Amino acid sequence: MSRQRMSNADAAWFHMDRPTNLMVVNSVMWFAEPIDFDEARAIYRERLVKQFPRFAQRVVEAGMPPRHPRWEDDPGFDLDRHIHHHALPAPGDRRALQERVADLTSTPLDRSKPLWDIYVLDGYGPGTAVLWRTHHCIADGVALGRVLLSLTDERPEVELAPAKSGARRSVFQAVTGPVQAGARLAGAGLHEGLELLAHPGSELGDLAARAATDARVLAKLLSAPPDTKTNLRHRPAPTRRVAWSDPIPLAGIKAIGHATGTTVNDVLLAATAGALRRHLVRNGGVVDAIHAIVPFDLRPSDEPLSRELGNRFGLVSVALPVGASGSAQRLALVHDAMNQIKGSPEGSLSYGMLGAVGMTPSGIEQRLIDLFTSRATAVITNVAGPARPVYFAGSELLGVVPWVPTGGTIGIGLSIFSYNGGLTLGLQADPGLVPDLDVIITDIEREVRALAKLRMPVAATRVRHRAPA
Repeated sequence: MSRQRMSNADAAWFHMDRPTNLMVVNSVMWFAEPIDFDEARAIYRERLVKQFPRFAQRVVEAGMPPRHPRWEDDPGFDLDRHIHHHALPAPGDRRALQERVADLTSTPLDRSKPLWDIYVLDGYGPGTAVLWRTHHCIADGVALGRVLLSLTDERPEVELAPAKSGARRSVFQAVTGPVQAGARLAGAGLHEGLELLAHPGSELGDLAARAATDARVLAKLLSAPPDTKTNLRHRPAPTRRVAWSDPIPLAGIKAIGHATGTTVNDVLLAATAGALRRHLVRNGGVVDAIHAIVPFDLRPSDEPLSRELGNRFGLVSVALPVGASGSAQRLALVHDAMNQIKGSPEGSLSYGMLGAVGMTPSGIEQRLIDLFTSRATAVITNVAGPARPVYFAGSELLGVVPWVPTGGTIGIGLSIFSYNGGLTLGLQADPGLVPDLDVIITDIEREVRALAKLRMPVAATRVRHRAPA
């Protein structure tokens, strides 16, 4: 039986589970036609379980007190305990799917078996929806995005057998190659987190070396005060509500960036700041700024995806200028903040801190996690999907939306997934804190339209702004 010690960073995510904040990455995919369940099951066996050992391994913590967690082959592994086939309740529309997903994502994973589950939900419109739940200790969002892509084909025909010499390469084979994986995921123009921080491998090594001795940045991470209190920050309840947008054309976001001298992520963060400002105005609690934790990938873009997966990403804190009243001013302030972050060792240091947290006794570990998560109000992440349509079990994939887990008192999570020229926004929150997720999504779309009216570059500025009285 295979046993491996869990990495320190993965152990931190494993121990971060709370009844009110499950550390599970959830994603929903929907398809143009019903998918063949038996064919889907065969794909999961061949391309998921056989290719990535973590999906057949459970987490073991033995002893009193429990020792550092280990990965161990599940002696009773049964694929049918992980793949569930259900019908979506009538009328099978988006609201019905959102309600079903919300119920499932509020349920902890069974720790007696490998920490993942898939729900195939027939009757979503004319096709099928699939909910995939994976514990964050198995992998981060970028790795899981690449795994998701490895399950698909470029054509409706499924190729489970290895391609013969000279035959067409499937998407799966491309993803497992060392160079094509990064290029294919970069095709949509986004990576998880901030493209400003997607450093090539050599620069990443230099950045990590600088981070090891940057006491100033480390002091900032350790001494930053809690984020400003609003109705978006509170100890959440176990229940969650989820919502997502229609695809927003990526070309339009890029056009805004070109016209204003900003980046895709500047535009998206500024639009989010504007939408959250509207939410705070409606609830009588506008403040100067709130902070979002934004992950970014630490893997070189040409590095093949490890069979052991795992977490290799850093975290940076970005101020969202919700106190600024104009779209142009918010974009300028976000652009300035992003420029200050560029090249900072903060992300690499945060990765090292997570590893250190994973080695501490559980009581200290929980206090450190609470301290870390108290500095932010939201988590915002971008994950890149393929730039062209792909197929799963013979059916065309129409859309994907993931939801990142939140922790501590962080009240809201926003995920952005790019696929086939569009960006889908996914929100999750405690409905007691944020009952109007659909309104926030509508406001983000409204802010994008407002930013599209700008015709000249915004000047990066550090001008202080005040929240309205």
